[in-house]
Amino acid sequence: MKLYSKIEMIRNSLIAMAIGGIIASVAFGAHSVVSKIGTKENAETAAASPEKEAAETVQTEAAENSEKNADSTSEEKLAELSEKYDELLSRVSTIANTEARYTIDEQQNISVYEKCNEAVVNITTQEMAYNWFLEPVLQDGGSGSGSIIDKRGYVVTNVHVISSASKINISLADGSTYEGHVVGKDTESDIAVLKFDPGDKILKTIAFGNSDNLKVGQKVIAIGNPFALERTMTTGIISGLGRPIQESANVIIRNMIQTDAAINPGNSGGPLLDSNGRMIGINTMIISNSGSSAGLGFAVPVSTAQRVVKDLIQNGKVTRGRLGIKAVQMSSDIAKYVNSQRGQASGLSRVGINYGILISEVDADSSALKSGLKGGNVPVRYNLRQTFNLGGDIIVAIDNISVSSYADYLSALEAKRPGDTVTVTVYRDGATEKIKTKLD
Repeated sequence: MKLYSKIEMIRNSLIAMAIGGIIASVAFGAHSVVSKIGTKENAETAAASPEKEAAETVQTEAAENSEKNADSTSEEKLAELSEKYDELLSRVSTIANTEARYTIDEQQNISVYEKCNEAVVNITTQEMAYNWFLEPVLQDGGSGSGSIIDKRGYVVTNVHVISSASKINISLADGSTYEGHVVGKDTESDIAVLKFDPGDKILKTIAFGNSDNLKVGQKVIAIGNPFALERTMTTGIISGLGRPIQESANVIIRNMIQTDAAINPGNSGGPLLDSNGRMIGINTMIISNSGSSAGLGFAVPVSTAQRVVKDLIQNGKVTRGRLGIKAVQMSSDIAKYVNSQRGQASGLSRVGINYGILISEVDADSSALKSGLKGGNVPVRYNLRQTFNLGGDIIVAIDNISVSSYADYLSALEAKRPGDTVTVTVYRDGATEKIKTKLD
């Protein structure tokens, strides 16, 4: 079986349409044009492929000329048809030669940019400050990027782009600027949804893709506003998948997409796209000693974004399942106290770990209490500020996700819904035990 490229298919279609128009002319007595057709066919075969628009033009004008020849088969009409054919063939060759300057990869990049760049917005913020007279004034804040996901003016971006903003400005590709407001934000995934009123303007949007079947090595494209240079495109590949990245003291974002596509300050909140122009991630952060791109960029996967965005638009917040407990970060200081003479005198069992989440209390009537999770019974004061109970279970894993810190604990529950059943691994009386419980 012979395979044809897109260029060859378009070229052959054009040839067929042109010949059809000429044959129609011959049917009405245009015998003198036949000799010209052979020459035109040879020239057309040598031409590179045109675009669809040129092919449609050839077909339409050939049909019109056929109708004209139906009324007259004079040499003048036939000469006019031949001249017109030469002109169209010249246009076809020009288009083909222009298109031939780009490789398939370049054409793909150009296509994605033209399809998506108008749906990428520039987000600038203003923050409240105080002057020398202690009067509140607005001053310039940060900047970032965002993606229009709905024609009604909904924009998805990162929480850290707008975290301290008193006023948000959203700039479109045509230069127009709108004031945006926060619909909802979720710090545990670093995703925020903004809204502006586009009026009668018809907005371009970016469609969500699928991040569940991504492969390392797959081509990706980032569009954003790095260093305030609007709608800049960079390309690269997926360098890694499933990366757990700690964004702040209490936030670990799991399953991040790692890419070597250049992501610089100002790219945050912009889309990470596949080769079809579908959003597969939201560019969030870089790891760099200099603060500039070092080939280590990370994006929140679109599977997380879709779930979070839906909740934010509907409820203004994300509803997650939770364990009905009062959680305390275990530490070496707490372990040392428990194992001390004073701790032992209080009836506490010795502990062999200094990490995990200590259950200080279990909520009454909670699923956690019904499942058998145990809280502490020896009250202590820590750092003269925090009061909690010792002697309870210490959570060390949830659904096979290790829990060493409070950030791990929150991250393990990030994708869970109320009513989901999880397996909680606890350290109790010197051994570990697995307990299944529903989330409230």
